[in-house]
Amino acid sequence: MNPATIILLLVLVAVIIAAILIYVGSRVPRQDEDPLEARLAEFSQRGENVTLEQIEMSQSFQERVIYPILRQFGDLAARFTPQNAIQDINQKLERSGKAGWIDASMFLALRFVAAGIAAGLAFLVFTVSAVKQPLSTAILYSLIALVIGFFFPQLWLNEQIKKRQQEVQKALPDALDLLTICVEAGLGFDAAMSNVAQKWDNELSLAFARCIRETQLGKIRRDAMRDMADRIDLSDLTSFVAAVVQSEQLGVSMAKILRIQADQMRMRRRQIAEEKAQQAPIKMLIPMVAFIFPTIFIVLLTPAILRIMKIEIFR
Repeated sequence: MNPATIILLLVLVAVIIAAILIYVGSRVPRQDEDPLEARLAEFSQRGENVTLEQIEMSQSFQERVIYPILRQFGDLAARFTPQNAIQDINQKLERSGKAGWIDASMFLALRFVAAGIAAGLAFLVFTVSAVKQPLSTAILYSLIALVIGFFFPQLWLNEQIKKRQQEVQKALPDALDLLTICVEAGLGFDAAMSNVAQKWDNELSLAFARCIRETQLGKIRRDAMRDMADRIDLSDLTSFVAAVVQSEQLGVSMAKILRIQADQMRMRRRQIAEEKAQQAPIKMLIPMVAFIFPTIFIVLLTPAILRIMKIEIFR
């Protein structure tokens, strides 16, 4: 078989496996939901008498086979992982908004699976393809690929945290404006937060909705808001929560505090936009040097080079 065809097939297999991992990770059931209990409740509502085996066989293949295997592998990896690392993963999953869909053990399993796939693919590429290398070199490249594959999910998680924080920071000034209008119109702070959660569908509104649910379940509002700030870990949201808690403790007008916070957040958003605008020329310099300048040089110098070559030939 042609070496290029082998490489193409290996790349295709890697892409398919990566797509399967992403699909499995995105379809993991929520931690507070048991698929068997959900199916049992569904059959109970229908009034059907079924056995546990029938309920289990009614689930999909991934719920019966793939998820348990990954979870068992993750639990095994979690036994040898320090508790601080597990807590750090849980905290990052919470800040990324993925804690309801995947837990720390499942995330560890995905990291090890990604590392094994990357190492195996690199070993195959450097042993049976056109870029065949000695066995020691192939093993070295495989180890490098293993490390990259192991840390790639962590980099992806950090990117998801950053993306969520940016979305919250972008929506915060508008949310504070709406909170201010609702409070000045006579609504309570909880009702104003509920109004914001109902009007929008973004990460900030979801955070507000969770804070309201925790308050309704009996948690003190200031503790629920502080937990909300810890889950997002954004300095602007933390300062807003601190101002609201302080206003509640000191008896200061909530509407006044919200208006001041809204003005500050709007100014902060404008400053961030100006900072990104100042960074744009520097970021544009890299593609210009890498792609635009060489093209300009080719267009300008090619006629001169051809003319010089023509003169040399006739000479």
